[in-house]
Amino acid sequence: MMEVFIVNLIAATFRVSTPIVLAAIGETYSERAGILNLGIEGIMYFGAFVGFLTADKSGSLWLGLLVAILSGILFGLLMGLFTVTLGVNQHVSGLGITLLLSGLTLFAFRLFYGGRSTPPSIPSFQTLKILPDNPILGPILSQYWLTYVTFLVIVPLAWWILYRTNFGLKIRSVGENPEAVDAAGISVPAVRYAALAIGGGLMAAGGAFLSLFQLGAFTHGIISGRGWVAIAIVIFGNWHPIRVMLGGLIFGGTFALQLRLQAMGLQLPIPYETFLALPYVVTIIALVIAGRNASYPAALLKPYRRE
Repeated sequence: MMEVFIVNLIAATFRVSTPIVLAAIGETYSERAGILNLGIEGIMYFGAFVGFLTADKSGSLWLGLLVAILSGILFGLLMGLFTVTLGVNQHVSGLGITLLLSGLTLFAFRLFYGGRSTPPSIPSFQTLKILPDNPILGPILSQYWLTYVTFLVIVPLAWWILYRTNFGLKIRSVGENPEAVDAAGISVPAVRYAALAIGGGLMAAGGAFLSLFQLGAFTHGIISGRGWVAIAIVIFGNWHPIRVMLGGLIFGGTFALQLRLQAMGLQLPIPYETFLALPYVVTIIALVIAGRNASYPAALLKPYRRE
């Protein structure tokens, strides 16, 4: 019994962590370039909806995912317009984008689906069955293809790009000393726009994972603060993709644990809301512990203007 519980918990941890890790890696790109993108919650929300809407109307889940990613890139560039080109405060810009996209999503949802009592649904992507006959590895390896891509491709690729390529060096340098980068003849705005575009695409993919893979539906509370958690996880991971992934797994594991504890129907003298709050409490505790020693990018939140 306990072995089955642990195996299913591990399997669920990877599934639940996938959208968080995608969004957090996207935020890592942005913050490494010196831009705090507080539009992450709105971008994930809009990505979840536009991906679902496209898949529902076209009948293609792949097209839905592509459109979601493109929408994230678009709003990442919009964040760049506000913060890089116009020099608007990054907090104000990010929160403005989140409010804009939240309102736009709710308006579009009512426009296309009206006031349905039950959320619309579509056939979602199916999990890949690897080693289905193995009682331990079978359930753990029964994951969506995007989960495999996230942990085996996107996270290692982010580490390689940021720490082993010239482009990654430019991103990190822009986030630390944009004046020196400009003096070297490298366009600071171009690098920041590129980082924001990559980050926005990954954030929207995280949102689309929920509607096209995990749920096969769209609801008003589909994101439920995952964007804000992703920002905390970036700080917890000290802006390093591998550590950020580990932070995402901690949150995902805690979230999966509380779901299973609720499903078990344990008669405990505490309200069920305690279980719902558990992942966020753990995230806050981890952030408090790790945040004291976090080495923030030196140019984070600082607009750059050529003299």
